[in-house]
Amino acid sequence: MAATQRRSPLLVTVSTVLVVLWVVVAAFPFVWTLWGSFKVQADFFSLADWRNALRGTFTTIQTGGSFTAQGYHGAWVQEEFWRAAMNTMIVVVSVVVISLTFGTLGGYALARSGFRYTFWLLMIALVFRAMPHITLVSGYLLPFFQWNVWGHLPTAIIVLVAINQPFTLWMLHSFFLNIPKDLDESAMVDGCTRFQAFRHVIVPVMWPGVITTGLFSFLLAYNDFAVTAMLLSQQNHTMIPKIASFLGSTQVEGNVMFAVAAVVSATAPLFVLILFFQRQIVSGLTAGAVKG
Repeated sequence: MAATQRRSPLLVTVSTVLVVLWVVVAAFPFVWTLWGSFKVQADFFSLADWRNALRGTFTTIQTGGSFTAQGYHGAWVQEEFWRAAMNTMIVVVSVVVISLTFGTLGGYALARSGFRYTFWLLMIALVFRAMPHITLVSGYLLPFFQWNVWGHLPTAIIVLVAINQPFTLWMLHSFFLNIPKDLDESAMVDGCTRFQAFRHVIVPVMWPGVITTGLFSFLLAYNDFAVTAMLLSQQNHTMIPKIASFLGSTQVEGNVMFAVAAVVSATAPLFVLILFFQRQIVSGLTAGAVKG
């Protein structure tokens, strides 16, 4: 039996300190923003003494308590941030569903195809994915204006799907390549059609890959600013452009704290999503890395 390797106490201590330091540095911006979202602007952006943000000096003077929810009330009720949240949900769900539907079918077809054009299709998709988003958006503006569809949610969904589809094709294509063709053939020998083999045999095997790809598609649509800001009207803005509109070109008292509260509101769901799907994400990213 192989001897158990002992780790040096010094190495364990240094590694622990580095990990703790990294967690503190990575988490500090969000924790500080979360804390400041319950303060007034004079405390959170105090230039005289940064400790005002900790003590809530001006927050106590203005509201009678060390914490206040004025920022959240102003953002969600006064500025109707809930509309932007609903628009974001509609756009994100649509982009993920459409991208994964075409991505799984196209990735499977390309992975099982023996024709030479498969490589060139993937290369064209890669070039299209590498193009700046602003270049693609500018190409859509003229027809959207001519057809009088600019400013509506479907326009942003169409462009985001077009931007995201090459990525889903590439990623899902690589996952399908790691699945043996014997599974398809065995299912078809047992009486399944090609689509039935794909649906009942292949998709369950590569489900972690679908979850991983869907998460990246979600993040693309959720965090997008260029596409949604240029193609959506102010009434149909998603959360990211809406947060930017709180600041504007002229700083208005209170609007900055609306933006801070909205940032926390927009970031919190991402933490929940990552925590919920962390196991599927890890298994999806490492799928096919080890064989045998």
